[in-house]
Amino acid sequence: MTKVNREIVVSEALDLLDEVGLDTVSTRRLAKRLGVEQPSLYWYFRTKKDLLAAMAEAAMAPHTAAPLPTPDDDWRDWFLDNTRSFRRTLLMRRDGARLHAGSTPAGDLDRIRRKMDFLVTSGVPERDAQMAMLAASRFTVGSALEEQADAGSGDDSDPQVDMPVIDHESAFEAGLALILDGLVHRTATRAASTCRQTIV
Repeated sequence: MTKVNREIVVSEALDLLDEVGLDTVSTRRLAKRLGVEQPSLYWYFRTKKDLLAAMAEAAMAPHTAAPLPTPDDDWRDWFLDNTRSFRRTLLMRRDGARLHAGSTPAGDLDRIRRKMDFLVTSGVPERDAQMAMLAASRFTVGSALEEQADAGSGDDSDPQVDMPVIDHESAFEAGLALILDGLVHRTATRAASTCRQTIV
């Protein structure tokens, strides 16, 4: 019998995901891949949902391992880089965005708080920082979902004549810029308002 542990199970499950896609990942297939009996997987994960949650967390490793912002960083540049890192990580795995959607980043909460603290310390109002990070995250997941759905559709037909051709990365960058521009505007407006109140 193949010797396994939790990390090996998750790693093999992610490799299986890349091979067959999220819809076809099953504990039966995974057990066969590992050379173990299917019930033995319940020692590590009581349900398939628990397994998928662990896979989602492990799949985010490249993003969660990225350096945290420092006081010398420009918050606008960091906001862009952080969101792009998230997108790259989602796209590293087949159906990575679907795997991530709805998951709770329980192991990343401290990093998220430190990112929020960085934005607030940089002058971004706390509520705006929270909403901008949430908006950027959900936009990125949606963008990656569309991109991965297109990649797996197998539809090579020509687009309609009156439809503009926009590649996924350009569309993502345009949307991200709009989110950042809105946050910059709100931050500047709040700062100006605070300054006027101080003068008065």
